[in-house]
Amino acid sequence: MLQSAVGLFGLVAVAWLLSENRRCVSLRVVAVGLALQGAVALLMLKVPLFSGAMMRLNGVVDALQSATRAGMSFVFGYLGGGVLPFAETAPGGAWIMAFQALPLLLVMSALSALLFYWRVIPAVVKGFSAVLQRTMDVGGALGVGVSANIFVGMVEAPLIVKPYLHRLTRSELFTLMTCGMATIAGTVMVVYAAILNPVLPGAIGHILTASIISAPASILIARVMVPETAVAENADAAIVSPATSSMDAITKGAEEGVKLYLNVVAMLVVLVALVSLANQILALLPEVAGAPVSLQRIFALAMWPVVWLVGIPPAEAMTAASLMGTKTVLNEFLGYLQMAALPKGALSPRSMLIMTYAMCGFANFGSLGIMIGGLSAMAPERKAEIVALGFKSIVAGTLATCMTGAVVGVLY
Repeated sequence: MLQSAVGLFGLVAVAWLLSENRRCVSLRVVAVGLALQGAVALLMLKVPLFSGAMMRLNGVVDALQSATRAGMSFVFGYLGGGVLPFAETAPGGAWIMAFQALPLLLVMSALSALLFYWRVIPAVVKGFSAVLQRTMDVGGALGVGVSANIFVGMVEAPLIVKPYLHRLTRSELFTLMTCGMATIAGTVMVVYAAILNPVLPGAIGHILTASIISAPASILIARVMVPETAVAENADAAIVSPATSSMDAITKGAEEGVKLYLNVVAMLVVLVALVSLANQILALLPEVAGAPVSLQRIFALAMWPVVWLVGIPPAEAMTAASLMGTKTVLNEFLGYLQMAALPKGALSPRSMLIMTYAMCGFANFGSLGIMIGGLSAMAPERKAEIVALGFKSIVAGTLATCMTGAVVGVLY
């Protein structure tokens, strides 16, 4: 607990050291951000009414998985999870990620579009936006953008406030980018929960909670690294669905889901292949400490101090640092897959919980390309500024999710 508490302030100190203008950092923003993070974490993890509701979301995950399996097995038979026409000689050998895990993206994309059209998601976003505007003094457009990032992706959320992007201050723009890096989309949230459920009961509740807690954390870190020195954009942003009917929403959602599905498949194939290639090259170097040099080991060393600050015991820090390295270099999807496949006892239940929160964000180099491409298309006049803030947003997003992990470490 003490280690995580010290680490929480240590992570803020790192952000302050990286600040563009240390003298303009608002202590009020830091204090309110820390208080809001702690309050949300306490409410959702320690108050039975809310924590119980979060844990019961597992039933929703199971239902969505079952529904997806029904659709996939109807179309693809046993490849999609249907009854095998042969005996499975190797346990788990019939499980194919592209046909039995990733198709959940298609269902979630369609369902999200439908809920958006029915005004369910906009109502929730407006509620979160109102809280952030009153507590952390953010403008109306930014409040909607940050809140939307809890539920949709790093490109979809800015689309909601597209008319206001050119008017956002530099600090507001960076805050929006940081929040995109520090949260995950609802379309992948359920997929990650399905991966972690065997090793972390109630994974969907934890992942949703992580995304919510990271919203104020991202504002805090962004405002420390790029302090607000101009007048914020206070216009209220309208949230409108592009669909004209429920069926149109489902159709559009399914189409977007196919693009997301293919993008994820392609990125997984390419990233795993490139890492394998890089490790083969590094393996030509002399061994260090009796083991070959690899990207995972290099980034594990770099991430060791970070995961220690989050609250991971020294004996488990190298394993946790390897997960953070994978998450940063590749993506959080592969990081969660690696964590789910860890040998029993490699991480304690507390460390597993902390790392679930610390890795729950899009802060990686692949996401940076997606964000720069998306935001530059929406606000071409600010492309140079978006590119300049890009790498810094990865650092800020990582610090924000690590703060969320540290808050959980304090509570457990």
